[in-house]
Amino acid sequence: MKPFRFGVGIGQVKSRAELAEKARKIEALGYDTLTLPDHLTDCLAPMPALVSAASVTTHLRIGTNVLNNDLRHPVLVAREAAAIDLLSDGRLQLGLGAGSIKAEYDEAGLRFDSGRVRVERLAEAVEMIKRLLSGEAVTFAGQHYQIAGHTIAPLPIQKPHPPILIGGNGRRLLTLAAKQADIVGFSGITFRGGGASPPDLSAWRMQGVDERVQWVREAAGEQRLAQLEAGALVQRVIVTDKPRAAAEELTHRWSQLNADDILQTPYLLIGSIEQMTENLLARRDRWGISYYVLRETYLDDFAPVVTRLAGK
Repeated sequence: MKPFRFGVGIGQVKSRAELAEKARKIEALGYDTLTLPDHLTDCLAPMPALVSAASVTTHLRIGTNVLNNDLRHPVLVAREAAAIDLLSDGRLQLGLGAGSIKAEYDEAGLRFDSGRVRVERLAEAVEMIKRLLSGEAVTFAGQHYQIAGHTIAPLPIQKPHPPILIGGNGRRLLTLAAKQADIVGFSGITFRGGGASPPDLSAWRMQGVDERVQWVREAAGEQRLAQLEAGALVQRVIVTDKPRAAAEELTHRWSQLNADDILQTPYLLIGSIEQMTENLLARRDRWGISYYVLRETYLDDFAPVVTRLAGK
């Protein structure tokens, strides 16, 4: 079993001072990682923000959760990742994804290809990024990318490269993560119609989690599986002595799920501090999930659990 790690996803930031305050607080409360998303909305652009967060902390890891592969050429991703790892003294965690929100592609004038094509393109990008970050002179002729004898400099501090997280929910993407990532990030969410329709949350049910963990185990193989870390993206934290009542209330928001689904899923953490601690231990035993990233809204509420479990 991997030791527990906990991360916090930062949303809107309006100033350098605000980001610095959040980063210092996340570090002081014992969280392992500060992460930023990658959307063409009012979220802060992740790459420069990570450097700023690293500059005001000493050991807090910084990461993307996750970069949309279609917004940047992999050569540029590798160069920026190497620079951020260098400037943060080796604290970068590079999260990559295939992209999922069609409206963002439309706004940027990009073609929104099928999920299969987006994952194929991500697979090519991941191979190039890993090789470039490892210091290779890379020549690559794929269906989506071609580069000729390219190297990057300076190289990252972490060897052979900063840990790579690949996050998502579909079988193709999780298979890619199992074979190429250091961290498999389970989201449990499938966006239908490029995000225009309500998301499919059926994978939040225990059998859905079981299925996806099995996909990863089969694709990784025994030797690689022992090296992988499994993570989950947490959507809600509710500290309460009445978890059943809280779960019943949430069924009005997430009508695809019943109260048992809500209480059992790794994507929602509901109960007393003691119950959450026990549930996280049980979920690690069942699914191997040891890395949880939650929204900054729940930073203080969840801190007692971090104190009890981080690094254990």
